[in-house]
Amino acid sequence: MLQPPHSSLQVAAVPAPRVPARDRDQDAPWHTEAVCRRDEAGLFFAPSKEPTAARLSREEAAKRVCARCPVMVECREHALLQPEPYGVWGGLTAAERRVVLARRRRREMELKKAARPADRIAAAG
Repeated sequence: MLQPPHSSLQVAAVPAPRVPARDRDQDAPWHTEAVCRRDEAGLFFAPSKEPTAARLSREEAAKRVCARCPVMVECREHALLQPEPYGVWGGLTAAERRVVLARRRRREMELKKAARPADRIAAAG
């Protein structure tokens, strides 16, 4: 999803033409082709005090929109790099993004630990 409902950025209601990723203009921002530009923002962001069953249903509907989006990967990476604390972005909920980020941090730490002995051997050699 592009911007939370409280953002000052307005999302266009006119659908963008779908262009395969390999044919996209590299200067155009990825979000111009986002499928969610045509959907209501309420699908991607929880109203206050939303019941659990309603939240799960809404999130699944949002993920279905994401699944057919040509820029889902770019959207997901945006949400992970920002990091976006709310809503469904790139087919992931905020909780799912926290899990992905924790796994990335853990993997980075493991790679750093694995590289340390190799660095010592190279320096000694």
